[in-house]
Amino acid sequence: MYIKRDYYLQRLASKKDNGLVKIITGVRRCGKSFLLFTLYKNYLLQSGISSDCIVTLALDNALNAKYRDPIALSDYIQAQTNDPKKRYYVFLDEIQFVGKKKLQSNPDIYVTFYDVLNGLTEKGNLDVYVTGSNSKMLSQDIVTEFRGRGDELHISPLSFQEYYDYVGGSKEQAFADYMLYGGMPLVLSKQGDAEKRAYLSALFSETYFKDISERNSIAFPDVLQMLTDELCSGIGSYTNSSKIANTLQSVRNVKIDSETISSYIKYLTDAYLFSVARRYDVKGKKYFSYPSKYYCTDPGLRNACLNFRQVEETHLMENIIYNELICRGYSVDVGVVSGSEKISGKQTYVMREIDFVVNAGKPGEKFYLQSALQIDSDEKREQELRPFLKLKNDFTKRIIITKTMMKPWTDDYGIHHIGIYDFLLNRNSLNM
Repeated sequence: MYIKRDYYLQRLASKKDNGLVKIITGVRRCGKSFLLFTLYKNYLLQSGISSDCIVTLALDNALNAKYRDPIALSDYIQAQTNDPKKRYYVFLDEIQFVGKKKLQSNPDIYVTFYDVLNGLTEKGNLDVYVTGSNSKMLSQDIVTEFRGRGDELHISPLSFQEYYDYVGGSKEQAFADYMLYGGMPLVLSKQGDAEKRAYLSALFSETYFKDISERNSIAFPDVLQMLTDELCSGIGSYTNSSKIANTLQSVRNVKIDSETISSYIKYLTDAYLFSVARRYDVKGKKYFSYPSKYYCTDPGLRNACLNFRQVEETHLMENIIYNELICRGYSVDVGVVSGSEKISGKQTYVMREIDFVVNAGKPGEKFYLQSALQIDSDEKREQELRPFLKLKNDFTKRIIITKTMMKPWTDDYGIHHIGIYDFLLNRNSLNM
């Protein structure tokens, strides 16, 4: 199975020979190793790099277990890259398998893979790439440890565009399947609903939960499962650790403090299973401390966690839109617009929500965006437009995305309407 990931391949290629260790991060099984060992290696070979100048080592392979010793790993790479006239490209998969080793000359000092990689960057003829993510050392830690000496490329499960480029056919059917089973690459190799569901469910139970529990010495693994269920069930809804702790006590009769819940949420986000969108006061231009919204990194994983019992198109489409915005490199918040409105004949202070405040950090690349499965009544139309219309002196581009095949159009208020297919299949759709 060969799935093109041109967007990430181009971004990785742009980092070539920049003097930093390239660190590929992302949730486990999202395609980090395939990007590096297959797609990028082929790119280098087609660019004229000789195969003997590409050194690859999969450290999770038992055949390479001896190189999990950091000194043995360093010696091996030095031996493979000993011609100072050549430029070498070193690929190390699952770098966290490399352990610590005491120096014989000074037992108080440990050598780690950080030392190995930092040493390799000092050789002028090496370009180094690593992936890493599991219970012993998640890839996010690698980025932190290098403190400016690493260059991160974060990759996500397949976007709908990548998914559709592979499966083809009806856009509507492809989107329905994507909304249900998501974009974890190996899902596409599974035959039938039962196989796909079993694979996604096993990722949680056999991979993600084990990684997080072992690495963080989770005292209450059942609570971790319940918390994940709550986050998956509540995508698109505001929550915080105190609210979840109260819910677990009242609904599931589980007493747990909010500090523990907060720690467990951090473990889940550190493992890239969830992302957080903070509340932003659009008029006041400030953030609220709480609550926030959490979105799952993949709709298929979200559905599998809930045993495919809560497949609501409205929330799933919102989650997919959020993931696409993050994938495109935008920072994404949840917008709040407050003010006085006349309700039932009385002036009332209300807070209206804008689904996403989207900012790329570039001039002209800021948007207010609403996700609406469909606008099929005047009441629904008024509901979606109301927050936008309160921003009378704010000329930021305003967009509504609906599940429709209609071409993009602009209404009398200057609000842009885009169908979900046009949005997802065109990375420049927000700038049109």
